[in-house]
Amino acid sequence: MIVPATVRRLVWLLFFSASLGSAGYIAGNTIAAIVGNSLSQTKGLAGLPGAIYMLGGALASYPAARFMEYTGRRLGLSLGFVLGIVGALLAGAAVMTASFPLFLFGLAVMGASRAAGDLARYAAAEMYLTAERGRAISRVVLGGTVGAVLGPAIVGPMGELAKSIGAPELAGPWFASAALFALGALLLFLFLSPDPRDIGRHLAAQETEQQPENTPVRGWGELLRLPAVQTALAAMILGQAVMVMLMTMTALHMRGHQHSLGDISIVISLHTLGMFGPSLFSGQLVDRWGRAPVIGAGAALTILSCILAPLSTETWVMGTALLLLGLGWNFCYVAGGALLTDVLTPAERNHGQGSTDLVINLISASGSLGSGLLYASAGFALIAWVGLGLTLIPLLLAASLAARQRRETFSIA
Repeated sequence: MIVPATVRRLVWLLFFSASLGSAGYIAGNTIAAIVGNSLSQTKGLAGLPGAIYMLGGALASYPAARFMEYTGRRLGLSLGFVLGIVGALLAGAAVMTASFPLFLFGLAVMGASRAAGDLARYAAAEMYLTAERGRAISRVVLGGTVGAVLGPAIVGPMGELAKSIGAPELAGPWFASAALFALGALLLFLFLSPDPRDIGRHLAAQETEQQPENTPVRGWGELLRLPAVQTALAAMILGQAVMVMLMTMTALHMRGHQHSLGDISIVISLHTLGMFGPSLFSGQLVDRWGRAPVIGAGAALTILSCILAPLSTETWVMGTALLLLGLGWNFCYVAGGALLTDVLTPAERNHGQGSTDLVINLISASGSLGSGLLYASAGFALIAWVGLGLTLIPLLLAASLAARQRRETFSIA
């Protein structure tokens, strides 16, 4: 028997671990492009660290999902945080030794860690029935709100601390990230029990009692013909890609206009607050309004951000644009994840979710690398306009899906 209090406790554990992980990742990503530019001495390679980070996540996404299918969420998520410790320490050591290859390797390991951590949202979703999955995902994503504040906030102080002991300023935040990952690993390994995977299997058995046995598992060729899958994937994949493109180059763009690390931290804090803070209500919107309308709203906010971002380098303008970018990402991410979980059967979820996160990270890696090349050749404005064009795809798909669902509702009535 599943006890609601137990499920709530597990979701809170996932929330706190997501908070620690998000703070660690964001602290590093705030300065990754600056470090990349400094170590490589090539502006065009400033986006390469972010690309390698996403590539590490892409390569680990599917294996992490399969590993958790067999061993459970507790062990898989805990080992993900251990990878984060290793990656952050390598990145910090790379800054201290001025080694660009070691820095890239450290970010690849951190990316693999992030891929495992991102599966926590599905761990929460599978512990609830369909009607509450949007809220379950949003509760875990909400953990990033703590990271949105804590991550960028420790960049400046840790940089000053590093300087005070004779180390490079940009080395300090990476060691702080390692400490945060260590806390997250201990929290999950010691307290995430019973395993969310087992609760999810129990609920899945209840949901499928009335369904025919031996339902065939659909391949991606069949799934991709479904409008709901097309919309969910476009929302999560392109929403992530555009967010990464703009966010990755924002720090370097501002640094090039003589902004301090403090100004950059404020803008990134606003962005990550926009990414995770709306989870207080976005899950309820997804369950109440429907998946497609929330995806459409997220795409519209992202388009507005792309229009605003290149207009000025003033801190408040950049902060507002990046706040909207984060809000749009949140709506697309939460609604897209809920929509995909709705469509997939229990037997398809680990395969489908792992494959989706693999593609998300591959596209994000391409976006990060491409943003560096675009910035070096044509500047920040072109990145924003490319992002706007890409975001039109989920906007149109969401509008089409919403119209289709309304027609089906009216025909049934």
